[in-house]
Amino acid sequence: MGNCICSSARVEATLSSNTNSASEASTFPRKTSNSSVPSSLSIPSYGRKSSSDSLPTPRSEGEILFSPNVKSFSFNELKNATRNFRPDSLLGEGGFGYVFKGWIDAQTLTASKPGSGMVIAVKKLKPEGFQGHKEWLTEVNYLGQLRHPNLVKLIGYCIEGDNHLLVYEFMPKGSLENHLFRRGPQPLNWATRIKVAIGAARGLAFLHDAKEQVIYRDFKASNILLDAEFNSKLSDFGLAKAGPTGDHTHVSTQVMGTQGYAAPEYVATGRLTAKSDVYSFGVVLLELLSGRRAVDNTKVGVEQNLVDWANPYLGDKRKLFRIMDTKLEGQYPQKAAYTAANLAWQCLSNEPKLRPKMSEVLTALEELQSPKGLSKLSHTEHRGISSPVAVSSPMRHRSPLHMTPSASPLQAYQKSPRGR
Repeated sequence: MGNCICSSARVEATLSSNTNSASEASTFPRKTSNSSVPSSLSIPSYGRKSSSDSLPTPRSEGEILFSPNVKSFSFNELKNATRNFRPDSLLGEGGFGYVFKGWIDAQTLTASKPGSGMVIAVKKLKPEGFQGHKEWLTEVNYLGQLRHPNLVKLIGYCIEGDNHLLVYEFMPKGSLENHLFRRGPQPLNWATRIKVAIGAARGLAFLHDAKEQVIYRDFKASNILLDAEFNSKLSDFGLAKAGPTGDHTHVSTQVMGTQGYAAPEYVATGRLTAKSDVYSFGVVLLELLSGRRAVDNTKVGVEQNLVDWANPYLGDKRKLFRIMDTKLEGQYPQKAAYTAANLAWQCLSNEPKLRPKMSEVLTALEELQSPKGLSKLSHTEHRGISSPVAVSSPMRHRSPLHMTPSASPLQAYQKSPRGR
């Protein structure tokens, strides 16, 4: 598994060469979807860094596309795999384009008959827009090199004329967003919610601790995909950025992300760090605890913003029940829930330096899942996570910039009932 990722300068030189005018067009992208594409692998033990540095560092679009880890499909191959992109093969639709279900032979990766071989998901870019090409290329760049059990697996891509497609393994349980917020699926129990959080934390920790750090930049419930056993994977790397290098403390970049999940200091200044992802993780952890969306315009006042609404209750054990998801029907360990709420509180600190590292977040969550860790909660719950990270109440922030409801190019397997 390789994690050789190009530096920020190299990535930007490659990805911006074709898209300079488009990337400056708007503060936030025009995408409207709330979810992503599928894949499925089980999760072995967490490895903080990749074991191989053998992959070349891409310097050009051509080198990115000639990655040895992904296959270059022809458009006809993908037409055959998806039955000519038939409407009944459509899994979802978003601002980026469409996602179709298909089948290929697991060994040869050639199209196979429906119902036989390996199930795949094919993301088809809408033909208009250079910004879409830039994000498409970013995704091939990162997922073409990064391999980890908690990252969605990119099988291949297709680029023929105006046709830009990406091919992933199919994720049978869809997105976390579907299970938390949409009617139909069985509500997730407490143990499954912690399992999902741990898998997502492993994925982010891997990115942040890689030899050349990667900042995900669009961490949210719709980008967390679930396999048949509810193991989670991060998908949709179109907004990912190489982290700061040398003496630099941050990456200055165009502000892109999703309303309600983006860290306030990043929205205000455009200064991106790994702690921006930690803030987003805190929001998703709150969603797992509360069953509420990060932003819900069907509610009124402070309840529209999850962080603003939950803030007064996170540090108070006696009031915590007010934010817990009623679909849990009280079936959760109160001490563990309080510890998880404290962890979310720390991730949402106003001061980025006071937020824990994702490796620390992961350790804290794994202790919640461990029987030994649960037995220790009665002695440690008042201290939050074990690392010496100060807890700072996340004050209410209003973005000085206009933010679109969602910045992820894809919608998951069901079309959102909300207008965009």
